[in-house]
Amino acid sequence: MNKSAEAFRTIGEVADELEIPKHVLRFWEGRFPQIRPMKRGGGRRYYRPEDMELLRGIRTLLHAEGYTIRGVQKILREHGVDQVKAAARRSVPTQSAADGASPPPTRKRGRKPIVAPAARVSAPTAASAAPELKSASCTMNVHVLAAVRELQIARAILLGQPVPQSSASRAEDAKKVRASRT
Repeated sequence: MNKSAEAFRTIGEVADELEIPKHVLRFWEGRFPQIRPMKRGGGRRYYRPEDMELLRGIRTLLHAEGYTIRGVQKILREHGVDQVKAAARRSVPTQSAADGASPPPTRKRGRKPIVAPAARVSAPTAASAAPELKSASCTMNVHVLAAVRELQIARAILLGQPVPQSSASRAEDAKKVRASRT
């Protein structure tokens, strides 16, 4: 049964049209006070066409454009309902233009993709490696050593032990002592 665009819709019809579960719509009502479906006796919800347009915009921002709930709340607070409704209108032409084509890519949920670490240079090939890789690996080694040093200092402080000195700082202290003797 197809309803006209001006007809009120039940939560089940809205959930089917937007392809989201009913409990998500109820959750969104709690998070977005701008969603105010009309409620009849027994708490049954009826969504107006304006509510549908707002829900389409929220769905587009959350699912297609990758916004968080707080991000959409901020848009609603700072720019108003019309800005969110406009997001729904922006996404409709791209979906209808892709008739028969693959659906537009959506943001993946879950863990972030694992980024491959920088190219590691093994010892035999290090001599023949490009100068950029040599400098990058040297820089990385310096940073790693500095981080290890900071961790050693922090550990000593937490355990109440004397702070260990690196060989470079011991050499500098020895120079200072020799300079002060003369």
